[in-house]
Amino acid sequence: MAATDIARQVGEGCRTVPLAGHVGFDSLPDQLVNKSVSQGFCFNILCVGETGLGKSTLMDTLFNTKFEGEPATHTQPGVQLRSNTYDLQESNVGLKLTIVSTVGFGDQINKEDSYKPIVEFIDAQFEAYLQEELKIRRVLHTYHDSRIHVCLYFIAPTGHSLKSLDLVTMKKLDSKVNIIPIIAKADAISKSELTKFKIKITSELVSNGVQIYQFPTDDESVAEINGTMNENEAHCDFVKLREMLIRVNMEDLREQTHTRHYELYRRCKLEEMGFKDTDPDSKPFSLQETYEAKRNEFLGELQKKEEEMRQMFVQRVKEKEAELKEAEKELHEKFDRLKKLHQDEKKKLEDKKKSLDDEVNAFKQRKTAAELLQSQGSQAGGSQTLKRDKEKKNNPWLCTE
Repeated sequence: MAATDIARQVGEGCRTVPLAGHVGFDSLPDQLVNKSVSQGFCFNILCVGETGLGKSTLMDTLFNTKFEGEPATHTQPGVQLRSNTYDLQESNVGLKLTIVSTVGFGDQINKEDSYKPIVEFIDAQFEAYLQEELKIRRVLHTYHDSRIHVCLYFIAPTGHSLKSLDLVTMKKLDSKVNIIPIIAKADAISKSELTKFKIKITSELVSNGVQIYQFPTDDESVAEINGTMNENEAHCDFVKLREMLIRVNMEDLREQTHTRHYELYRRCKLEEMGFKDTDPDSKPFSLQETYEAKRNEFLGELQKKEEEMRQMFVQRVKEKEAELKEAEKELHEKFDRLKKLHQDEKKKLEDKKKSLDDEVNAFKQRKTAAELLQSQGSQAGGSQTLKRDKEKKNNPWLCTE
């Protein structure tokens, strides 16, 4: 029998029986309170609004303290989210308060993407909690929950209407965080203008489908005061805001963040991963079957990618081999051209050398012949001189001319 069937039968067969005496489980609320007080609480506030609307002043007023922080300027190149965490103590209750401010919001000339860093920051906190939740060994009881519990959206007191930046930003945030719009520096306009401005803001929020946080009215102890506050869509009274935000509805804001906004993010993420509650036949999904199916799908995609990479590698190897062969062919052709050129040059040099050798041999022959003629001429002249000297000796009367 499936676990869901067992749970359904237990629920259907539950009976109410009287107790014969005191048991003690009526102390469970006290146990829960004591445990919660010992662990402490956390509350995370996101302040969105243009520079100079009094966001830091409101935080100081809400918690009756002075939070240290760096002043913001109008020279930021983009929207930056600055987070500061403080440990507060009131009576025996500890509160870890985180205030996130949007530095540079609305200061840029192009404000089209001003909301994106805010959305990314909220999603990042959801993702961090989801990753902690999906761990095998979870430590959620000691995990610092950084999910944004409320967004105080500061509206400039123009007295006319909401800016397009405000409408776009709140529309992008309303499914991710509890939004409470606040008219900043409301004392700058008259009461009649303030009333008209509130009506205008309410009309624009409704017509643009912006969902803001509604104070709960199901609890009789707070139904009246919360109902009154729900009639004022944009708030400007700091004292009433502190009453509603901290003393009455802080826990509801924490609960709405977890059960509504985080659950929506978690469901979308798990659906992206392939997890569903039911199959196409409306039967409950088995986590093991879903895991095996996603694992097989992943392995199939992995094998497909491996095959694609292998084919791509083989193709690139073939292309590289073809390039190398072409380069080798070009080198061989170049070598053959250089070799033929070398042979031609060598033949020319050999022919020139042979020509020079022939000229040298011919010169030597002419030189030898000339020397021979000169030698013969010298010998003939010497014989005639010797003959005349002999004749002079034999005939002393022979006179020379």
